[in-house]
Amino acid sequence: MIERPDLKPVLAELLKTPGLRHGFFTRESGVSSGVYSSLNAGPGSKDDAASIVENRALIAVHLAVSPTHLLSPFQFHSSDVVIVDQPFSGQRPRADGIVTAKRGIAIGILTADCGPLLFADMNAGVIGAAHAGWKGAIGGVIENTILSMETLGANRRNIVAVLGPTISQKNYEVGADFEMEILSRDSAGAAFFIEGKTHDKRMFDLPGYIMMRLSRAGVNGGNMQLCTYSNTEQFFSYRRSTHKSEIDYGRQMSALCLE
Repeated sequence: MIERPDLKPVLAELLKTPGLRHGFFTRESGVSSGVYSSLNAGPGSKDDAASIVENRALIAVHLAVSPTHLLSPFQFHSSDVVIVDQPFSGQRPRADGIVTAKRGIAIGILTADCGPLLFADMNAGVIGAAHAGWKGAIGGVIENTILSMETLGANRRNIVAVLGPTISQKNYEVGADFEMEILSRDSAGAAFFIEGKTHDKRMFDLPGYIMMRLSRAGVNGGNMQLCTYSNTEQFFSYRRSTHKSEIDYGRQMSALCLE
């Protein structure tokens, strides 16, 4: 293995427990350059492929697993969840949640404004991670991750879940049609919109909505209240990159593993 890197992920108090390693990794301390500076972990970006591999290896070694044992799915804003107990063979599975009860395997998801959720039931030795953008959240990726953990022996009353860096409401302007789509599928979403700068715009509280879905599912959750858009030095942000007319954007990883 390469030497253990000097990464400084954000840690959640709820997940600081014996037998568990985790991190909401920032964009800092990697090898990428330019708009991808520097810990870009996203294969879906146009960054140099070798740099992405090395960045992911740095994260794996920080979590004390082999780079081959850091697993993240091919995300596509779905409610699909995959259960893993060994490294992928061939292409990554398409899913937005990933769950395991296998020690020595780190599981993670990539974000750049959407909500990264890390789950753990240490009584059962079951962990999970979910990529909760608005499409995934409204579609049920949070609940499906919990259900997948329960198939491995978890009990939702014992699961803790933490929401990491996510775009905040003050930076998430959407159209009125977006509000209508959310409300057509979940009327409880009305509480998470406020008026935008013009009559046809709204500001959506994605973190608040995610936390509501966690609570409604019966899971104890915590919100780190970190905004990807506002924290330029710490986090990648798709929306900030778009507003700055940058050519592309990086993705940060949130991951955890059982020791």
